[in-house]
Amino acid sequence: MNKTANRNDTEAQHPDRHTTVGVLGGMGPDATLTFMQRVIDATPAEDDIEHVHMLVDNNPKVPSRIKALIEGTGESPGPTIAAMARRLEQAGTDFLVMPCNTAHYYWQDAQEAVDIPVWHIVAMTLDEVVRQAPGAKVGMLCSPALRKIGLYENFIEERGLSLLYPEDEAPVLEVIRAVKRGQGHHDETLAAFTRAADELQHRGADVLVLACTELSVIRDGLTTQIPVVDSVQVLAEGVAAAAEGR
Repeated sequence: MNKTANRNDTEAQHPDRHTTVGVLGGMGPDATLTFMQRVIDATPAEDDIEHVHMLVDNNPKVPSRIKALIEGTGESPGPTIAAMARRLEQAGTDFLVMPCNTAHYYWQDAQEAVDIPVWHIVAMTLDEVVRQAPGAKVGMLCSPALRKIGLYENFIEERGLSLLYPEDEAPVLEVIRAVKRGQGHHDETLAAFTRAADELQHRGADVLVLACTELSVIRDGLTTQIPVVDSVQVLAEGVAAAAEGR
């Protein structure tokens, strides 16, 4: 998976301002809206016509990644994600993005369903970590599902990084669920978010990665003294740059 993902993130990015980006969204809806706003904010536009053309399948009916990967009781999201990818390709998109880290466990389902590139958020995020902090110990703020499936582990060896997860991941999962309930900016949610970040810093993390797009929704509420690489921001800036031909 790594080689194909890395190729899609580099060699296949040669669009221009007429590029149409397909967004596999709805996982969750707030995270998708945050991603779209980040693309808008990252685009140096002086008029509407200079913004990025995005076709968004904001589909909150994608089967739960938590139920499938953590609880083992849910159906696989793979077929639904593949169907979304095909529809977006048929609608005329040039490449696809998926602003959900855990859903990238099913990245291959999406890529095999289409002939256009599906960008890989994990590869892009870790490339940004290497740019900012080569050889870093990366503190992971993410769904416990991400650790269980080893998604980021598939990409760290060739980049010379190491990963550090919270000792107790249950509070982070509750923060994610609070965002999904629309309670992300409650004081108790933000406090739990910051405590998880502080723990990772105290245990030696050089940089934090927001590897769940729900956490990106409340990024502004996180207080920390070490650099933070936000996967949604990385993806959004990549899309904005590609649409300019950069």
